[in-house]
Amino acid sequence: MLKTMQKHGVTLAIFAACCTGLTAAVNQLTKSTIDGQAALQQKTLFDQVVPPSLYDNDLNESCYMVNEPALGKGPHRVYIARKDDKPVAAVIETTAPDGYSGAIQLLVGADFNGTVTGTRVTEHHETPGLGDKIELRISDWILAFSGKSITDASDAHWAVKKDGGDFDQFTGATITPRAVVNAVKRAGLYAPSLPAQLSHLPTCGE
Repeated sequence: MLKTMQKHGVTLAIFAACCTGLTAAVNQLTKSTIDGQAALQQKTLFDQVVPPSLYDNDLNESCYMVNEPALGKGPHRVYIARKDDKPVAAVIETTAPDGYSGAIQLLVGADFNGTVTGTRVTEHHETPGLGDKIELRISDWILAFSGKSITDASDAHWAVKKDGGDFDQFTGATITPRAVVNAVKRAGLYAPSLPAQLSHLPTCGE
C-alpha cells in the first residue's frame, strides 16, 4: 500500500511539474503577442483623444506620473505628445469622483493653449440606459468635448445646460454628465501647466 501511494505521489509530482512547465512555456510564447495587442489598443485610444496628425512620438515612451488634486486622488499618468520633439499636447488620466454610481475614469486629450482635443471614458459603473451614455459605444455625447476651449475656472460654458452651460444632460440623469464635464474641465485647465513641470516629473518607469 505504501509503495503504491509513493508511486502515485511521484506520478502526481511529475504531472504537476509538466503542467507548470507547459504553462510557463505558453505564457512566454504568447506574452509578446498579448503585449503587442495591448499597446495597439492603447495607441488607438490615444489617437481618439489627440489626433495623430498633431504628434510624431511614442506616447508610451513619454509617460509621467503626477499627483494633482484636480485630477482626483492619488497618482495619475500623463502622456506628452510631441511634434519634432516639442511638447504640443497631453493625454491625461483623470477621475470624476462624483458620478452617480461612483468614480468615473477618463482620458482627456488637451493642448497647452486651453483646448480639449478629445475625451473618452475608460471605466465607470453608471446605470445602464441612463448614465452609460457617456460611453461612445452607447452615445456620441462624449464627442462634444472635442475642440472646446477653456478660458478659466469660471468659464460658464463648461457646465451642463441645466446649470447654464453648453453640454447636454441625459433625460433622468444629470449627475453623471455633470461629473464628467467638471472632470474634463479640470483636466483641460491643468494641461497648460505641464510643459513647465516636465523637467522634474517622475517618469512612469521610475
